[in-house]
Amino acid sequence: MRYAIEDPASESAAVLGCLVRPTESMITAPPEVRALAVWGLMLDEIEKIGSTSESRRRNVLAAAFRLGPAAWRSTLDDRFGQLKHLPGVFGDPPPSTTTPMHKAWRRAVSDKLAPCLARNLEVLDGEAWRAYVEIARDSNAFPEPRAPRGRVPSDGAQPVFVERLLVAVEMRRRTAYRRLTVRNVVARGDGVDGYMARALTGEDDGLASIPIKAIFGCHVETSLGAQPGDPLVVELRFPKPLRKGERHEFISLACDDDLDEERKWINVDVDHHGIAPGVVDGDGRVTGGLSVSVTFDDCVPDACWWYAEQTEYERMVRPPAGDRHLLEIRRGVVEHTFLEPCHPREEYGIAFRWPLEAGPHRSPTWPASVSG
Repeated sequence: MRYAIEDPASESAAVLGCLVRPTESMITAPPEVRALAVWGLMLDEIEKIGSTSESRRRNVLAAAFRLGPAAWRSTLDDRFGQLKHLPGVFGDPPPSTTTPMHKAWRRAVSDKLAPCLARNLEVLDGEAWRAYVEIARDSNAFPEPRAPRGRVPSDGAQPVFVERLLVAVEMRRRTAYRRLTVRNVVARGDGVDGYMARALTGEDDGLASIPIKAIFGCHVETSLGAQPGDPLVVELRFPKPLRKGERHEFISLACDDDLDEERKWINVDVDHHGIAPGVVDGDGRVTGGLSVSVTFDDCVPDACWWYAEQTEYERMVRPPAGDRHLLEIRRGVVEHTFLEPCHPREEYGIAFRWPLEAGPHRSPTWPASVSG
């Protein structure tokens, strides 16, 4: 529903338009809140269907929409299979197939849920939606994404989980001239009002901050480092503090004008609660996880490869021919989407091997980690 609100021309909008269009009366509400309003209305109506907790229609709706405390499986039929053994609902002994569940599902949607939603969508506007936003927020229908098992964030980790992280880098010669970063985060606690961005250049004994600009969903605040000579601290502040479980998208741009700086890799440092597994839709758009793309000018590396959870030395070793980590440069662009979750306290990215230059020896440098 959120995607349908954000992109009215999308396939999601074509399917869900009747649900999300009425929320246009919430003039100042972001897409996330408008989607919550519709979801809260649905939760409220589902709770009213059936006279008891053993109602077949209410239970199939709960399974279909993954409501309640049950660990629902991935497909609709699998979830209906879980209902076969629910005491007092579909009979004893339980049915041998999921046909009764599918019939109850169709009746629940056509006879109960759809008419109730249609009536309410006609009359709700503006402030009337707020009660349903709270219903959605107070429910367990939006379970928080979890950091990958076995990897606990550090005590000082930023209190967000990243659902989607897109990093687009424009190279000038061998320098990462512009780095555009799109982050979709979920707050891990109440009062999360910003994100600490880190973009550094130089070597360990002489690191300097690269200017960072706010593009969307945030503004930049800078402060001095903890010690004299430390790089500036850059905070991307949100328009308002996030509540636990609330989502937010924001975009920033880092620019490095020092074109003599040589980059050996584009690195993402997971200094928060982790990044979701990569998801790419049928049109090739990255809808979840970490994706890094690098556009080169006339100066193109001899080889590029992706790395994950390696030391600085390991990531600089070119994989052998045929290795799955090697990446093809197509029309000056190399890109990779990390399909596995990205764990807290680890680093991920794309490394390069540049052609050897003739003439005086050039002192190579490589970038410090950039916060993901």
